[in-house]
Amino acid sequence: MFHINPSLKPADLSAKLQRFWALSAQKISLIEHQYDPANGSPVFTIQGRYTTRGWTEWTQGFQYGSAILQFDATGEDDFLELGRQKTLEVMAPHISHVGVHDHGFNNVSTYGNLLRLMREGKIPYNEWEKNCYEIALKVSGAVQANRWTATRPTADGDKPGGFIHSFNGPHSLFVDTIRSCRSLVISYLLGHTFQGEGDVRINLLERALLHIEATARFSVYYGEGRDAYDVWGRTAHESVFNVTDGNYRCPNSQQGYTGFSTWTRGLAWAMCGFAEELEALATIHDDELAGLGGRESLEAMMLRAARATCDFYIENTPTDGVPYWDTGAPNLHKLGDYLARPADPFNAHEPVDSSAAAIAAQGLLRLGNYLMNKQRTQAGIVEEVGLLEQTHWQAGQTYWQAGLTVLGTLLNEPYLSTDPHHQGLLLHSIYHRPNGWDYVPKGSAIPYGESSMWGDYHIREAALYVQRAIDQAPYYLFFNCV
Repeated sequence: MFHINPSLKPADLSAKLQRFWALSAQKISLIEHQYDPANGSPVFTIQGRYTTRGWTEWTQGFQYGSAILQFDATGEDDFLELGRQKTLEVMAPHISHVGVHDHGFNNVSTYGNLLRLMREGKIPYNEWEKNCYEIALKVSGAVQANRWTATRPTADGDKPGGFIHSFNGPHSLFVDTIRSCRSLVISYLLGHTFQGEGDVRINLLERALLHIEATARFSVYYGEGRDAYDVWGRTAHESVFNVTDGNYRCPNSQQGYTGFSTWTRGLAWAMCGFAEELEALATIHDDELAGLGGRESLEAMMLRAARATCDFYIENTPTDGVPYWDTGAPNLHKLGDYLARPADPFNAHEPVDSSAAAIAAQGLLRLGNYLMNKQRTQAGIVEEVGLLEQTHWQAGQTYWQAGLTVLGTLLNEPYLSTDPHHQGLLLHSIYHRPNGWDYVPKGSAIPYGESSMWGDYHIREAALYVQRAIDQAPYYLFFNCV
């Protein structure tokens, strides 16, 4: 079980963050000078050099979003210009990309971060530049919302539900897509009108909330006996539906071991996604939510899922806060009591996934902050087991300290990449273990020592979150661009 440092403070990470941002700058420059963009978007490293491999173009926004985050943290203008120019030059196809569920990754990380910096006054205000970012985000949210599968009503008299389907097709709900709900929320908050056949107006906020509800209901487990592997907070990577009648059929996994085990990066996407959407929900007026389920019901649903997934992470992660790639990985038993000691990325049986830890750290921090800042007990929450028996403040402190502890681990070797020739920033990230896409060093039985574009981006995002807390800068929110 994860050993949380209860006394760690953001300021305690200041020296580590200073070194981190210096290394981050080196890595961004290294990729810019050495990587050939004609090969496609960089995805993950092989022997320390970024290469491309995948099923969709989903990582380019992380590449140039990283430069924007670097400027945000350090004020280095060269990185702002890199992020700004590359967003203008190469990101336009991602705005209209109808074949992916990744708009919240590519476009919020680039256009969204640039608009946020302008709104915050960190870059000069320019009307036409602002308009460019806004229209990109408006269209991106609508394109993402159009990738829609309707599901049957949950009860008599209910309206049909639905979800943004994955690249697998209209039957497929991925747990990671919750982070793309950001694109719908931003488009809605910017006042965009999304229209379908016959000029029918489609409520972008409603679609975002329906997808979040579907993820909470079908991707997250609550120990209620759905199947023989139903425990509080575990997640399924993929939920499969019958598209003829809209019924849920079964769990599945694409990058995890099975649909009945927990792929830890998918778990981390849920932790982060629910927490940041709770923050967004708090800013939306009650009147806008009245016909969509109402604030109390929506908040209760999202908070339950956020706390369940964070609880599961804490209970099923080694002592240093870095998980193995799947909690049901077939050779974990050969490691003995692996939860009673720090994760070992160099072991002989199953790889860790540092990118899951980087994403999870932000989810823990955001949920902790959200709970500590609540002024009233959440209506509609049924007290469950574990951390839910505590008060909001106590639970919030636990999650907050857990997030700081995870980040503190990742800012040290062997996770932080200090080799000046290695293009990656965060080591020991895993892309697709079942497909065998990750590089396995000679003499090893498992992959280790490599980086991914999403892992590098998300550790920068978590580092920026804490850096802003140290600097007493405005709280970092994805919808600060509105």
